[in-house]
Amino acid sequence: MPNPTAAMLVIGDEILSGRTQDSNLHLLSKRLSEVGIDLREARVVPDTEAGISEAVNQLRSRYDHVFTSGGIGPTHDDITSDAIARAFGVALDVREDALQALIAAYPGGRKHLNPERRRMARVPDGAELIANPVSGAPGYTIENVHVMAGVPAVFEAMLGGLLAGLDGGQPVLAKSVRIERPEGEIAKDLGKIARAFPQVSIGSYPYYGDGIPGSNVVVRGTDQASVRQASARVRRLVVPREQ
Repeated sequence: MPNPTAAMLVIGDEILSGRTQDSNLHLLSKRLSEVGIDLREARVVPDTEAGISEAVNQLRSRYDHVFTSGGIGPTHDDITSDAIARAFGVALDVREDALQALIAAYPGGRKHLNPERRRMARVPDGAELIANPVSGAPGYTIENVHVMAGVPAVFEAMLGGLLAGLDGGQPVLAKSVRIERPEGEIAKDLGKIARAFPQVSIGSYPYYGDGIPGSNVVVRGTDQASVRQASARVRRLVVPREQ
């Protein structure tokens, strides 16, 4: 049975402008590989309600899971929840259980929840909360869409609890082989190995170190024996054969 599939939607003008470097995609891809959920696509969209809603609807129809990060904070440009409610055609309002999570996170309790902070307790109808052990403000899951914060520490904490409740498949194994030879010299042999092991993926990622061209070859798959055998074949390319 194939592994469940997933996509990630990174939300925020600050990502597209280059002011902020996203790290959540890297974390998500690693964690999904560990639990056997195949990340197939990633997108970055600006803080526009129509753009977020359109992307969510496209992705949720194609993949088993959609993970979003960003846009659920207290400021006027945090419009992810508005867009999610629009995508699903449901109402959006402050929910008592989300509000209680916020109250518990603030030393002053309810009296410190100004209107801006209360925005973080708005949840689309039908959603289930994702706990936020870092700052209290919850994320949520609606059908197959998991909506989480953009702050890396909060995203990671939310993801840990979320993944514990999702059904995965076979973990994806990966082995990397560093080859200090130009790609052009190993391309033909890599193609032969890829054809011999169709059940794994083999990627070649060139680099230049100290003026020496080389490639990091990564072998990935869910079958441990196949990954091991294919990577052993790749390692033979480290030393050029005599002509």
